[in-house]
Amino acid sequence: MPSEETIRAVLEGQRAYFAQGNTLPVHSRIQALDRLERAILSHEEDLYRALQADLGKSSTESYLCEVGLTLSELRYVRRHVKSWSRKRRVRPALAQFPGQCFTLQEPYGVVLILSPWNYPVLLTLEPLIGALAAGNCAVVKPSAYSPNTSAALSALLREAFPREYVAVVERGRQENQALLEQPFDYIFFTGSVAVGREVMAKAAAHLTPVTLELGGKSPCIVDQTADVDAAARRIIFGKFLNCGQTCVAPDYILIHPSRKEAFLAAVSREITRMYGERPLENPGYGKIVNQKHFDRLMGLLDREKLVLGGECDPVHLRIAPTVLDGVTAEDPVMQEEIFGPILPILTADSVEEAVSFIRSRPKPLALYLFTQSRETERRVLTELSFGGGCVNDTVLHLAFSRLPFGGVGDSGMGAYHGRQSFLTFSHEKGILKTPVRLDLPLRYPPYVPWKEKWARRLLK
Repeated sequence: MPSEETIRAVLEGQRAYFAQGNTLPVHSRIQALDRLERAILSHEEDLYRALQADLGKSSTESYLCEVGLTLSELRYVRRHVKSWSRKRRVRPALAQFPGQCFTLQEPYGVVLILSPWNYPVLLTLEPLIGALAAGNCAVVKPSAYSPNTSAALSALLREAFPREYVAVVERGRQENQALLEQPFDYIFFTGSVAVGREVMAKAAAHLTPVTLELGGKSPCIVDQTADVDAAARRIIFGKFLNCGQTCVAPDYILIHPSRKEAFLAAVSREITRMYGERPLENPGYGKIVNQKHFDRLMGLLDREKLVLGGECDPVHLRIAPTVLDGVTAEDPVMQEEIFGPILPILTADSVEEAVSFIRSRPKPLALYLFTQSRETERRVLTELSFGGGCVNDTVLHLAFSRLPFGGVGDSGMGAYHGRQSFLTFSHEKGILKTPVRLDLPLRYPPYVPWKEKWARRLLK
């Protein structure tokens, strides 16, 4: 277990490495991304085995949702980092005449990346890609809840980078606390709302800026115009991916009563089609990460409202895809983010009722709307605040490097992916350069009436 002195020594080494300018040249950043890509590819099978051990993920799901997405993001960022790093000219106003205005991007320095257990490869390496592209050194802390993947990531990163460039700290809560006592230049955290508050409080002591990627109860609205077959297929995909252990999984359904029976029938068909008659016997269906989360989820499963699923395997920590009907806002399953394979269904008689229901709760990380009505789409997207989402789909908005991804309110602050990751880990400096040979007397005292007159004209 690394001591606080060891962690402090790592930071000092990284600060010295950064101060030498090793990470600043754009070609060095591209080389760093090259090394990371080679390390991912050489450790690909190790990552698949680790994800299988920690979360029961198949190699196909692991590639689609972790390794493949990471490589896609890395290659996108690498293609564009040179243009993102250039000086950007800004047209000056008359008040700055005859000066030149431009902006420069500079790295923060030494950043801390705290990643979660549910997508341990993707949510560790994607922020790191942005940090490296922006020219930072980084300390990476994977989750102790996915120990096999954390060990695989540690081996991968230690092979790719010296410790003074990218350092990995493993294990659990004590290490998190020791890291948060240090004066990092930026902190990027992905995890629960409760821990996010702790991270922000610790960061405040050093005035360290933070990005918080949290979660919340992401709603899914299905109105009377929706294609229920497509809605069921795409909701089941998004909800039960990784056994529901996805921060942007549809947390609950708000459906128009006229569509509920057809939707439930379609949901039943899709669960069977995707996972078989006996999902717990399907080797491609994963598991709950640990006993604590398994017990919590079983406590949320109200068998009086059970309409589909509900089977469990306590030995292997597996819960079948489960649907609850007749759920109310007061039920236990509606009091916290589910983060598991339980899908509650509530009804909303109108778009107004659905909007009011969602608006009365903390702002969600994601929102999904299934409708064929452009007016409903306009109302929901403009009247509700949420991190991001999809119309007539689920989850896939976070898989596109050109779209920013992040929360709002209780679901987080800041965003990343693609250029947004580069901006997140950069400080943008605004610069005004003026010649010395021409100096307008307007700004200098004494401030006589004619100067005020001209100032009012210039500053319109």
